[in-house]
This record gives sequence, C-alpha cells and structure tokens, in this order.
Amino acid sequence: MSMAYEEYMRQLVQPMRDELVRAGFRELRTSEEVEQFMEQVEGTTFVFVNSVCGCAAGLARPAATQAVLRSEKKPDHLVTVFAGQDKEATAKMREYFVGYAPSSPSMALL
Repeated sequence: MSMAYEEYMRQLVQPMRDELVRAGFRELRTSEEVEQFMEQVEGTTFVFVNSVCGCAAGLARPAATQAVLRSEKKPDHLVTVFAGQDKEATAKMREYFVGYAPSSPSMALL
C-alpha cells in the first residue's frame, strides 16, 4: 500500500479511536500489548473491537461509551483493539473469544 493511503487511513480512523479513549478505554495496538495485558490482568475486562464501518459509528461505539459512562457498575478494565487497522492486536485479542466467530465491531466482557 502507498504511504499516502496509510496516512489517509490513520487520519480517518483517529476520531474513531479518540471516541473510545475519551470514554476511558485503553488502546492495545500490537499483539504484544494484548498478550502482556491479558497475562497480567485481574478482574473484569470490557473489550471493544473497533471498526471503521457504519455499524460501529452509528451504534456500537456510542453504545459502548454510554454503557461505561452511565453505568453504576463498571468493569475493572476497558480496552479496545481496531479491526482492519491493528490487525495483529485484533487477531491476538480474538484468541481469547473462544467459541465466537470473528466480528467487528464487537464487544466482550471477560
């Protein structure tokens, strides 16, 4: 892929990343970050598999952010990976979703 395309995609998805980060989600951008986090984490973790699609923008990201911002009971950790952008991180995180087919956007409570 061209450098211009890569830069365009980075700029396009940044607001989609920022939306979750502002709500308290931690981005995991590499498979190593996912593995390190999952090996050390204790308690409950809400995972959001982000996506550039309209389903993510129109329903999933707003639902995820509102769920954590408005809920009295919150998971101990909020993390996100970005399907189609951080491919290795997303693949690694999906290894923890045993029995569920890959889908994006998607959410999991672990």
